[in-house]
Amino acid sequence: MAAVGQPANGTIVRVAAVGDLHCTKTSHGAFQQLFTQVSNTAQLLLLAGDLTDTGLAEEARVLARELAALRVPGFAVLGNHDHESGRQEEIAEILAGAGVTVMDGDTAEVLGIGIAGVKGFAGGFGQRALGSWGEEVIKIFVREAVNEALKLEAALARLQSPQRIVLLHYSPIQQTVEGEPHEVYPFVGSSRLEEPIGRFPVSAVFHAHAHHGKPEGVTKDRVPVYNVSMPLLARAYPDQARFRLIDVPVEQPVPSERMRVEGPAPEPVESPR
Repeated sequence: MAAVGQPANGTIVRVAAVGDLHCTKTSHGAFQQLFTQVSNTAQLLLLAGDLTDTGLAEEARVLARELAALRVPGFAVLGNHDHESGRQEEIAEILAGAGVTVMDGDTAEVLGIGIAGVKGFAGGFGQRALGSWGEEVIKIFVREAVNEALKLEAALARLQSPQRIVLLHYSPIQQTVEGEPHEVYPFVGSSRLEEPIGRFPVSAVFHAHAHHGKPEGVTKDRVPVYNVSMPLLARAYPDQARFRLIDVPVEQPVPSERMRVEGPAPEPVESPR
């Protein structure tokens, strides 16, 4: 295997991904082995939200200490649990201090791969997706889902790398949430997130949130989608490490120091459709 920070064999980048760590104030030592394993087997780590359990800064500080074992570039989106206590900005700052780039409509280009990171939102899938009609609170809910999809589309449009990866917390397709009770489908993802993925050449999509879903699926355009919820990975692959690994081919070796991170585009406005 090539040295950490360099594409393996000069043409492949090994990407590790996991979400739903749910780090608590008592999780000292719980994730050091995980991050050491990632550093020994991958060139890049993606964290798909719900990194803390109740969105407390103290939980983020515990996770930041665990992240000292990580020796490869790390990128993350936050999840609904990270928003629970209204401290999401502080959580992002704490994780940034530990070397992890927290994304919210941001983009990054590293090791020949472009990453678009958005939390996403709920709303359901396909013909059963919630529509913007009726009470104002319903319209606000749907507007959030639409804005997250617009945020993802803007991020993908800014990327220049031929290989693009989408990092989400909520699922963009129903396949990878199947196994959850049908009643919660509207709250674990939104097919509005699938629309921008189909407009750009995306290599893979990672999400978490659906602990009882399926580990793999595809969009209607056959883009692979991976549910990397840690509880799901532990159940589906009990003899393997608690993260997912995929190999992404790149056109040419790109040194790890050539990394560009850009902030999100201006705040999206709900589309007229």
